[in-house]
Amino acid sequence: MIMGNFLRNRKSIRDFKSSKVEFEKLEEIKLDLKVLQNEEGKDNFAFRLYENGDRLIEDLSGKAGYAGVMIDAPHYIALDFLNDFDSTLIYGAYNMERMITTLNEKGLSTCWISLENLDQSFKKETLGDSTNNIEYILAFGYQKPQPPYSEAPFSIKLGIEDFVYSDEIEKEIDTDKLDAMGLMDLFYYIRFAPSRKNLQPWRFILKDTTIELLLVYEDWDRYQLMDAGVIMYYFEQMTKSLGIVNQWQLVDGNIYEGQKYKYKSIAVYQL
Repeated sequence: MIMGNFLRNRKSIRDFKSSKVEFEKLEEIKLDLKVLQNEEGKDNFAFRLYENGDRLIEDLSGKAGYAGVMIDAPHYIALDFLNDFDSTLIYGAYNMERMITTLNEKGLSTCWISLENLDQSFKKETLGDSTNNIEYILAFGYQKPQPPYSEAPFSIKLGIEDFVYSDEIEKEIDTDKLDAMGLMDLFYYIRFAPSRKNLQPWRFILKDTTIELLLVYEDWDRYQLMDAGVIMYYFEQMTKSLGIVNQWQLVDGNIYEGQKYKYKSIAVYQL
């Protein structure tokens, strides 16, 4: 699975070259953002490109990034939520991951940066009065050369049996069933999808003809919905390689009580 290998090797980059992306490539990115905006964003979310990263670095230093350490990059893309619908958070993140895939195909590296804890008036002053609600920006550019002996930080990934259930919440899946349905590789690779703080909050319930997506509901934060958007994007891309061309359908979001956690239902995928 090409997308599976991409996911396995996908990583956030924190060390970018200071040199700007070539003019022609930036023009391509502007067009890519415009297409995504027109096709998917409309009145729900907007992508805003900040070509001069130096200004944002200066304003956000000590206020955003990892533990207040700003990620220095030559350019940034802001994800601006234009309304407060759950679906906007979900599909905003979904389409930002689409954009990350596009940037990676152009040889560029990326890193999500949270602005959740910043005052709204400060964000407008920094990012522009025309913005509505920017909670995340994406740093992008060329990665600095890495020493040949350097290793990517290790992060533990859930086993398939930990996040895929059979027919009902927390009922262990029979991996032979996944093999027989041709879904073993899909769930193996989907584990490598990024999530906030690497918490991997998504869970799947496999039924006869559908798959239900849920999020662990403990210590609920609405921005976890963005994790749903990310996993939905990669899931759909990977099922295409299996000859299944379908889309997730959002559901009402009922809350279920399990023995381990509470869960919020997000979407259903028809096999």
